[in-house]
Order: sequence, then C-alpha cells, then structure tokens
Amino acid sequence: MAAEIHSRPQTARPVLLNKIEGHSDTVNSAVLIPKEDGVITVSEDRTIRVWLKRDSGQYWPSIFHTVSSPCSCMSYHHDSRRIFIGQDNGAIVEFLISEDFNKMSHVKTYPAHQNRVSDMVFSLESQWVVSTGHDKSVSWMCTQSGSMLGRHYFTAWASCLQYDHETQHAFIGDFSGTITLLKLETQTYSTITTLKGHEGSIATLWWDPVQRLLFSGASDHSVIMWDIGGRKGRTLLLQGHHERVQSLRYLQLTRQLVSCSADGGMAVWNMDTPREEAPQWLDSDSCQKCEQPFFWNIKQMWDTKTMGLRQHHCRKCGKAVCGKCSSKHTSFPIMGFEFPVRVCDACFDTIKEEDRTPLATFHEGKHNIAHMDMDPSRGMMVTCGSDRIVKIWDVTQVVGCSLATGFSSR
Repeated sequence: MAAEIHSRPQTARPVLLNKIEGHSDTVNSAVLIPKEDGVITVSEDRTIRVWLKRDSGQYWPSIFHTVSSPCSCMSYHHDSRRIFIGQDNGAIVEFLISEDFNKMSHVKTYPAHQNRVSDMVFSLESQWVVSTGHDKSVSWMCTQSGSMLGRHYFTAWASCLQYDHETQHAFIGDFSGTITLLKLETQTYSTITTLKGHEGSIATLWWDPVQRLLFSGASDHSVIMWDIGGRKGRTLLLQGHHERVQSLRYLQLTRQLVSCSADGGMAVWNMDTPREEAPQWLDSDSCQKCEQPFFWNIKQMWDTKTMGLRQHHCRKCGKAVCGKCSSKHTSFPIMGFEFPVRVCDACFDTIKEEDRTPLATFHEGKHNIAHMDMDPSRGMMVTCGSDRIVKIWDVTQVVGCSLATGFSSR
C-alpha cells in the first residue's frame, strides 16, 4: 500500500518520506491528521480512507469506506473528529470518526448542490457547512438541523472557497477568474465586493485571518496576494509556476507562502520582505518610447507610410512598447517575476544585479499536485493528484526551523 523512503539528506529541499498507493482513480484531497501519524484521503474511486502509519514505517488503511458517488473534496475538523465529504452528485455527507481512527459513523447527508461539489468549509463557530459547486452556486447549511440557510448563484462555476469564521465573510473563486466576497447570514447575504486580476479560472484560495490577506492561484500560472485588511486595494503578483496553480498554504509564523501546480512544481515564496505592485498595463495606439504605430493604427501607418508593429508591455513600468524598444528580458523578484520577463530598454538599465536576487525557491514534486495540506507544527506536507499517488514530505528545511516551535495550522 505504501512505501517508506530513505532518510533525509542535508539539502534545502522537500524530502519525500512516504508514498501511499492503492487508489484506483484520482485522489482529490488528502489531509494530515494533527498529532497523529495519519492521512485521510478522498478519491474519484468513491472511497474515503484513513491511513495510519504502522511500526513498519508504512501507511495502511484503518478505515476504508465507499460512498455512492465520486468524492470531490473534504473538510476535516480534528477537535470534533467530524469529516464532511463533497460528492460528484452534489451531496455532502457528514461522518464522525472514532477516537482510535478505526471506525467512521454516518451523521447526515446534505442536499447542498445540483452538481459536483468543488470545495467546502465547516465552521464549528456558526455550525455551518459552506460549499461551492459546479451548479454555479455557493450554499450554506446548518449542521444541527441539516437545512439549507442560503444560496447565491454566479455566472460561472464556483470553483473554490475560503471562509472567515469571525466575520462570516466567504471568498468564492470561479471559472471566470473573479473572486466574490460575500457576507453570509441566516436566510440572507450581501455582496461586499468582487476582485478581478487573474486572466484564467481561479483554482485555489487561502485566507490568513491574522494579517487579513487573501491568496489566489489560477490557471494563468500566477498567484495574487490581496491585502484585504489594508483596505487600499493593494495586490501583489507572484509569477514562477509554469502550469495551473492548484493549491496554496500561507504560513503566518514564518511569513512564507507555499504553492503547488499541476506539473508538480512547488514554490516557497518569502513574503517577509518589501515587495512592489506590478503596474497596470497601459493602452496606446503607438509605442510609448519611439512613437511608432502599432499594427491596428491604420491612420498613423498611412500618414507616416510605415508598417505597424506588434504591441508588447514592459513588466516594470507597464508602458506599451514595440519589440525594438523592449528587446531585453530579466527577472525582477521584488515585483513577483521570478523568471525572465520582457522589460523596456530604459527599465532594464535601472535594474541592478542585486535586484535579481530570488525571493522564492522552487522544487519538484514529480507528480500532478491537485491538492496539498500542511502541518506546520511538524514541518510535514502531503500532496495528491491524478496519478493516484499520495506523497508525504518533510519540509522543515524549506520553510524554516521555526516551525518546530509548536505553531499549527488553523
């Protein structure tokens, strides 16, 4: 079922500790059990499995439960041992796991959606389960009565969700690339704002309630940090992945952001450093450096008897420029560009060598990462994906030794 991997080397990278195999289809979610050597997984093969580490060092299933429809996501609350499973048929099933993690009892089934459940959060404080689905809606249901409290529809699939328990604010990302902030109440809701910045569908969100920062990852390969608490609309763009960003975790203690993508890429971003906002791209009918017309500027091309040029944008100043005036490429980590991007010649001359010092490290997970979970108190991470393999990692050398102080994820 699972293979134990060799002992850790002394290089600063994630160290693979174990691999768990045995699923017959995509593993959509995996979570580490706090204070236990255990992992909970849910899969397209309709199984919910609890894996415990044995004396041999291998993980074996102590619970193997099959439900009626493929499992799309889960929310696990360790203190109460309640687990909520989202399914492809739109239902959410609640179970109670025994103290010894050897038995799971059915509690309720919630008719949350008319189509696949894409994400969910259980709030013990409000006794709600909030979920998003491919029926283009977010719903919130009472876990005491099992009744529907409210629902809101979007124009696109609702793909991911984060929830602030204190203020009852929900952040919902959708396939149009928009993030909607809702204030949820019993039987009603209000739309606070919408956030637009991604050029692709939102795949994952992470909310830090302490600094009031929202992080989003999308199919445009980028991560955006939204400073909600600052109330100034400040956003930071982080570009370093080469595929769809599918999972995020922000470590508040060390001020680091961990992101994983569909090609197995893992990035650890240093957020405890001054960063600059990337500029908005400017519109122009001609190069804002040499004033030569772009190819759609028919009038200027006719007047000057010249051929139109292709438009580019400098990532540092945002000006619309032609290829001749932006022939240089460079990394500029302070703006989130960890790999070379196009800049105009004038901006290239202002960038010093020390400005190119990386503010992120990149690692290879060697499998499609559809979902990731971390236990910062132990410096452990679990990843899973479409290859049906679950991997358990030691990340203490990557995210800092301070994790051993006892900080734990929410």
